[in-house]
Amino acid sequence: MRLSALVTATGEAAATSSRLAKIEVLARLLQSADPEELAPLVGLLLASPRQGRLGVGWRGITAVEATPAETSSLTVADVDRALDDLAAVAGSGSAAARSALLAELAARATAEEWDFLVRAMLGELRTGALAGVLLDAIARAADRPSATVRRAAMLSGDLGATAIIALTGTAEDLDAVGLAVGRPVLPMLAASATTPSAALEITGEASVEYKLDGARIQVHRHGDDVRIFTRSLADVTHRLPEIVEIVRALPARDLILDGETLSLDEDGGPRPFQQTMSRFGADASRELVLRPWFFDLLHVDGRDLLDEPLSERLAELERVAGAWRMPGIVTADAETAEHLSREALAAGHEGVVVKAIGSAYAAGRRGKSWVKVKPVLTYDLVVLGAEWGSGRRRGWLSNLHLGARDPVGEFGEPGEFVMVGKTFKGLTDELLRWQTETFPGYETRRTGAAVFLRPEIVVEIAIDGVQHSPRYPGGIALRFARVKHYRPDKTAADADTIQTLRALLRE
Repeated sequence: MRLSALVTATGEAAATSSRLAKIEVLARLLQSADPEELAPLVGLLLASPRQGRLGVGWRGITAVEATPAETSSLTVADVDRALDDLAAVAGSGSAAARSALLAELAARATAEEWDFLVRAMLGELRTGALAGVLLDAIARAADRPSATVRRAAMLSGDLGATAIIALTGTAEDLDAVGLAVGRPVLPMLAASATTPSAALEITGEASVEYKLDGARIQVHRHGDDVRIFTRSLADVTHRLPEIVEIVRALPARDLILDGETLSLDEDGGPRPFQQTMSRFGADASRELVLRPWFFDLLHVDGRDLLDEPLSERLAELERVAGAWRMPGIVTADAETAEHLSREALAAGHEGVVVKAIGSAYAAGRRGKSWVKVKPVLTYDLVVLGAEWGSGRRRGWLSNLHLGARDPVGEFGEPGEFVMVGKTFKGLTDELLRWQTETFPGYETRRTGAAVFLRPEIVVEIAIDGVQHSPRYPGGIALRFARVKHYRPDKTAADADTIQTLRALLRE
């Protein structure tokens, strides 16, 4: 397939706000691809190349000097090989080697194709072709049920692999995609409520469990082989040897566990989230010990539990990992749930999560079966820009421009981010210094007053609510917004939506 065909199709998808029209355009594109082109094609459509980290950033790409080709000749396979070469560069002289590879690719691309590739490599492809749209396009192209394709993608954690199975395999092949120990699945997500009582009204009888301010982990064990994945499915096994040893000691051979991890201080209270996340970095100190708390069990010794009720999953979890379980109770009584919430807060944790006791594990979904409750409303938003500070903050990037995700295009193009407010509250000197050093690496443009960023950095913001406001496109503004902490474990696709924030107006 010529790259120009992909560029044309993404242009058509971006030009329409109709979800059905986008699906039709992308389905035709997928149907015209050869089997070996499907995985790289999906990666480029999502602006998330299948190679993962390419080692290139905005400054490196924009510094490339090359005369664009006058005619289109690049294929998707050509691009995929070039990205393989980029991802493989390492060691001394790597910056120069990457620059040379980028210049070679740029010289083979037309101006339109290079613009597309730059945006695909930097994660800036704004076509509205988000994962949900692409999943439906795969189902349309393969003439398979959308629900079957979605489940396969969630359980495989790989949309490109799902496209290959759907478009080249049989219906039975697609149905056969299930849990595999060692292959992470997308985590189940929780909705929000303001009180445990309100959450119980949604779920009915539920497991009410502590909500920790930790990092989500998914742990797979096959014999003595243990692998640990983050919520974004990154493999961090080598960073967390203490958790590996804990899981190796559990009385089972095969396991898939869902949980959280954080570090405790000398008094047994939770350390700040940023200290926990520091263990996931390249220069992490092993002096800070992390402890796991497991709250779900998806597989044990050849038995998949995804579709079993939570009550059964918890019984098995207690059997194999009782000492490492998340504290919680099963109840339908509002006062009992409120008491546990107060207990969690007194212990220094965020609140509770209320989970319907009969619910299945919906990988990758945010439904009403799990409901998190925090005394302070917190939302994950994206940093769209930052203003230079004044007074004591002069010389530092300070006041943040905050955006919520608009997956349906209610206030613009699907997949864009809608600004909902600004804040400089909650920023310590350490965070101000980090912002000033980090934000230029995400810069798209600047004025004398502010630096504007690619919408990739996620920050958790505490608010007292929202109010009507004509100042911002979504018609709302955050009330008393303050920074809680940055979320390097989350991507922009995990950010809360403008629709979720607007729903607060009705509460």
